Amino acid sequence: MCREKTPWEKCVEFHGHECMGLAIGFRQAFIGLDALDVTRAADEELFAVVENDACGVDAIQVLTGCTLGKGNLIYKDAGKQAVTLASRKSGKAVRILRKLGNKPDNEQYTELKAKISAGSASDQEKTVWGTLQKERIEKFLAAPADELFTVTEVAMPRIEPARIFQTVVCSQCGEPFAEVKAHLVEGKIICSDCNETYTRGWR
Repeated sequence: MCREKTPWEKCVEFHGHECMGLAIGFRQAFIGLDALDVTRAADEELFAVVENDACGVDAIQVLTGCTLGKGNLIYKDAGKQAVTLASRKSGKAVRILRKLGNKPDNEQYTELKAKISAGSASDQEKTVWGTLQKERIEKFLAAPADELFTVTEVAMPRIEPARIFQTVVCSQCGEPFAEVKAHLVEGKIICSDCNETYTRGWR
């Protein structure tokens, strides 16, 4: 009988590999769920606003049940390692922000990472870096939450539940798309790809 995968293993399986970015989202998801005293969303009872499109977002999807497909994962392009998790039932929301690291990376780790990024690392160096990376992740996953993140209760974001829109057909390319994304140009329905924005500004 196969044992059930741990939450971390499920996140790694979904994401494709272990990394620090995934670990950040993993911790954020559980911190948010605990702060709101909720469990993984079956539908849209929770929603998340992520402020980057990095690896951690995959862990947030797996653990919170907030996904792009369900419409309860909102991407805010701020470039910050932060996520706001909110409960429609309680009306409460918390924002979990990654603190700046106060310890410099291991010098060997930094050097090996640079070699790997440049494509000049040997197989042995890749193995050593992998071991250091695994140790780094394990320490991060076990560290006290308040050393890693700032958790703030925030106002409930105004996010509407997902809606299903009628399908219309672009008069130029002939492709079907959601009517909410339609443009009306000279009385004809045009999709965003075919639409040329009008402006009087300098080009």
